[in-house]
Amino acid sequence: MSNKNRKTSRNQTQQYQSIAVRTNIVPSLLDAMVDNKEYSSIVDKTVAPNVNLLDEVVRSIKDIEDLRNRPCLLYVGNVISSDGTSSSIDATDDLPFQELVKTVPADQRSVDVVLATSGGSGEQITRFVQCLRRRFDEVNFLIPSFCMSAGTLFALSGDNIYMTKNACLGPIDPQVPSKDGRYVPAQALLLLVSKLQKDGEDSLKNGTGVPWAAIRLIDSLDKKELGAAISASDWSKSIATQFLNLYKFKNWVTRQSSGTPVTDDYRLRRAEEVAEALVSHDRWKSHGHAISREVLWDEIKLKVEHPDDNLERLLTRQWALITWLFDKTPIQKMICSTNFRYVKFRAQP
Repeated sequence: MSNKNRKTSRNQTQQYQSIAVRTNIVPSLLDAMVDNKEYSSIVDKTVAPNVNLLDEVVRSIKDIEDLRNRPCLLYVGNVISSDGTSSSIDATDDLPFQELVKTVPADQRSVDVVLATSGGSGEQITRFVQCLRRRFDEVNFLIPSFCMSAGTLFALSGDNIYMTKNACLGPIDPQVPSKDGRYVPAQALLLLVSKLQKDGEDSLKNGTGVPWAAIRLIDSLDKKELGAAISASDWSKSIATQFLNLYKFKNWVTRQSSGTPVTDDYRLRRAEEVAEALVSHDRWKSHGHAISREVLWDEIKLKVEHPDDNLERLLTRQWALITWLFDKTPIQKMICSTNFRYVKFRAQP
């Protein structure tokens, strides 16, 4: 190489190094991540052009598999984007999820599912559960962050639910479309009707007559909408009860408080009580209420596992990586394992 070419090459290398310093280019987000500062340590980083970011996601899945000694599947939707529609659980996930499950080696009978979602179709959740239960004897859910609405329903079908210290589940009160196309909590409508009914009965007892405003409000309610609200609430409670009784509580044989045996009737009754609590809009007031693992155990008596320090660290690192991807790229959903990759992107103008 001539002196001129060497000088040109050296200048190009120096220019690249200068750019890398200014723009914080790193070869790996996971390697650049700092414990206890997982997201803040990478938020200003970019990766080199030849880095496949999905390789990083798969590497984080493999780390969990190595720790837990079982396959790990990843289903995560973009819970930080204002456009939640394209990240919701829906029928377009059905085939990718089935193919994801098929990639697990046939001799594996236990699986972990990393789950984060703002919710979506409860009907699609039942298909996910059928797909998993046909294939596995044990299904565990690992919750690193938000797992709301239909996602909570999905988690209730697990033998075990592991939640990080910052994770949350959400109420499973369903939402139904209103006349103007907006989705409203089904039980909010039912509570409104119940309140109007009680106010009317109280007025009649007091001899004051039913308030005209209440009559007008009742007349304005869509009867089909109310019917859908009643059916949706009953369905959500029924499915949650079924999942808890068949899967979450299936190995529950002794009551922790008294040491007495758990009968089939008691197991079913507790499943109904937990489902009733989670479906109650009156209890949580908001469909987006974040229910911590402490509240789930202390108030509802739903057993939730705390990850050990090693699993907590891996889930925290993985979620920091995924948050970076949701924030910096058009990715809206990922259905992945160590040998399967499906990505859904946000629609671009």
